[in-house]
This record gives sequence, C-alpha cells and structure tokens, in this order.
Amino acid sequence: MSRTLIANARVLDPAQGLDGVRHVLIDGTKIAAVLTPGTAPEGTVDHHVDASGQWLVPGAVDLAARFREPGHTAKADFASETRAAFAGGITRFALPPDTHPVLDTPAMVVRVLRISKAARSPWVMPLGALTQGLAGQALAEMSALKAAGCVGLSQAAAPLDDPLLARRALEYARGLGMTVHIQPLDARLANGGCAHEGATATRLGLSPIPVAAEVAAMRFWISLVEDTGARLHFGRLSTARGADLVANAQARDLPISADVAAHQLFLTDAALDGFDPAAHLMPPLRSEADRLALRDAVRTGVIEAICSDHQPHEADAKRDPFPLTAAGASGLELLWPLTLKWMTEDQVPALAAVHRLTCAPARRLGLSLPRIEAGHPADVVLIQPDAPWTLDPARLLSRGRNTPLAGLSFDHRVAACWHLGVARHQRSD
Repeated sequence: MSRTLIANARVLDPAQGLDGVRHVLIDGTKIAAVLTPGTAPEGTVDHHVDASGQWLVPGAVDLAARFREPGHTAKADFASETRAAFAGGITRFALPPDTHPVLDTPAMVVRVLRISKAARSPWVMPLGALTQGLAGQALAEMSALKAAGCVGLSQAAAPLDDPLLARRALEYARGLGMTVHIQPLDARLANGGCAHEGATATRLGLSPIPVAAEVAAMRFWISLVEDTGARLHFGRLSTARGADLVANAQARDLPISADVAAHQLFLTDAALDGFDPAAHLMPPLRSEADRLALRDAVRTGVIEAICSDHQPHEADAKRDPFPLTAAGASGLELLWPLTLKWMTEDQVPALAAVHRLTCAPARRLGLSLPRIEAGHPADVVLIQPDAPWTLDPARLLSRGRNTPLAGLSFDHRVAACWHLGVARHQRSD
C-alpha cells in the first residue's frame, strides 16, 4: 500500500480542537500518524507533499447534493459530479431522495449505492423518502430504508400537508433513531411563486414567495416535535424569521437543527435583476436583512452547518423565461471557497468555519466525526490560502455550470483532496 507524507501543513481539526503545524502520514486508506515538525515518520514514504503555508482539513460532509443519477442524467451523473465533488474537497455527502425513481425502497437505495461505488464517488449517505413516492399520502417503509443504508429521512422539496401523517412519520422516525430532514416551504403560501416577495419581484412582475411560506412550515413541524420529541433538521433556511424560530426551539431544548446553502450567505434577490435565470433558486434568494441574519445565525451556531445544495442543470434548463426555468445552482466546487470567504469577511475563527462543513453535518447524519488522527480514514483536503482567483463557470468540473456567482473573487481554493488515502484531486496550476 502507498504511503504519503503531507508535511508542514497547518492542521485544522475541530473534532480535537487542533490548530497547529503537523506532518500527516497516510498509509493505505488510513491516517498512520500525525507528527510534530522535526519528527520523522517510521519506514519509507512513497509520496512527499510539502504543504508549507497551506491548511489540511477533514473532507467536507455536504448535507444536500444532487448528482442527478438515476433519472436525470441529461443534467449530470455520478461520473461528472464525482470529479467536481473531489475538486471541491467533499468526501461525504447526503443524497436527497428525489431521484427518479424516488429513494423509497431498499432496492432503489442499493441501486444508487452500487452506481456510486462504480463511479468511485465520495461516500454517499442516502436520505430515504419519508412518504411513498414523496407523494405525501402514505409513509415509506422506514425500517427497511434504514437497513438498506439510509442515514435519515426526507421529503425533499415535496409537500407533506397531512398533520396526522406528519406526526406519525416523526413518531416512527424517533423509534428508529433517525433524523427527519425537512426543507420548509408551505406550498399553498408559496403558490407556485419563483421569487422572494419584495421590491425586486414587484418591479420585475415575478410571482412572489412570502417569508411566511417558510415560517408557517417551520411552525407546523416544530409543533409536532414538541409532541413527539423526534429529531428534526431544517435544511436550506432562507429567512431571518426562520433562523429566529430555530434559535427559540433550541433555547427550549427541542432536538432541532438547521443548515443553510452557501450561496444564501452572499446573494440577495437583487441578483434577479435582468431576469438572470442563474439566480432562480429554491428557496429563493431573500432580502439583505435576511442574508445578514443568516450569516449571524451561522456565526453563533444557531444554524450549525453550511451545505452546497448542489443542483446541476443542463444549459437548456436555464434558457426559458425566468419563471419557467429550473431552480437551483451548481455548488460542489464552491462550498469550501464560499465558507472560507464568509469566515474571512465575518472574522470567524478558522476552526469554527471548518466545523460548519465537517463535524456539524456529520453529527446530523449520525456519522462519526471526521478527524485527522491516527487510525481514522484518510479523507483530508489541502486548502491554499492567500490564493486569489475569480469564478469562471466555464472552468467548473460539474457538468452543470449554472451559478449566479460568476465573477465572484475568492482568496482560498482547494489544492488537493485525498479520499481513503487516494489522491482524487490535485491542482496543477
């Protein structure tokens, strides 16, 4: 087995509270040793990487990334998105259940895991469908989904309006020790809208989605958590009021957590000017006040994790009039750069920023915490700080190059990524 020494890196490991210069020895699929400078590793080394001035962090755990396979391979597939994920320093990710067919049977879960294994993808953590076909009419076989490998349950973006069915879903999930992941949006209040209810939507004549659509859905689910005690994770929050509801629930010791998509920390509905289809997202980009409140909630830990919400699309999906275009943006390769840009702008400690992409999401999925420690899987990412670059969507490795962040400047970039000890990405420039 190959042995690689990553020398002189600034190791940032929030699971241990470690922030210091170390040598990290990878032997096969595991980390063999973490050494202080001046200490030589035992035995021969096949590959030596001088990481002086660079950061070594655990691989990111992404709470929401769609690889579009099976069912939507015109947009992307495991082969294309695997390259993008490793280029983005992501070594584990949660797959929402809205594939086609839906991940509502053990057979579909096994099928997806086989596809991902053949593509040598990052570790896939499937979220099983909460209801059959995501139709909101009957519960899926939760126990069978867990046995097949699902780490949680989700309704993806599909509505579940039946209070009795929702309560039973939480009761069963609690009995199985599974977390329910909800993207909060009341479909009746959203009413088919495509933009945040505000001045921009009014000026452009776009159908609005009020803040209340997110808030009403969150209140519905929080009330059921109060009754059942089930673990609930709100994914992709977009509003200040939503963040306040999470903070209030946590203050009452309810088992509720939340994440936010990285692009929500940088963009507002002003990006829709000119009917830019790249800015058609769901949940929609909100106001500047919402953006600042989300940033503050991530800083304080109320929103504990940042995800990519990766949704690649083919070019034609973004060419119709704005309301008819497909919602979503490509985000795998931007997760680390955006998070570290937020860290710099909001003066957040580096360990705290790394925690938002590693330990926090791993805990929500019931996984062991990523560590740069002897005996643990060699899933590590080399970050190059002080390396200015500007986003050119044409250079993204994801087949979906749809992003509203074109032209944004960054100071950090992923230089290399090892997954189970194998170098899966290395920048050549």
